[in-house]
Amino acid sequence: MQSRPHAEGVFGVFRGFSFADIIAVFKTWNDKRITRAQLNMLSDRELDDIGLSRSDIEGVISRMS
Repeated sequence: MQSRPHAEGVFGVFRGFSFADIIAVFKTWNDKRITRAQLNMLSDRELDDIGLSRSDIEGVISRMS
């Protein structure tokens, strides 16, 4: 019987990734989070000025690498 099966399950997701890979994934996630928050703070008129609508925000986020 394993003493900490939950911890192994959580960290098992990262098995095979280097520390740099994990940092890159975190950085990408954080960049998307910040971009989403900043775009959501804009008014509809400001979004229109940059050629976006509110419904475009998730598409922009999903295309970020």
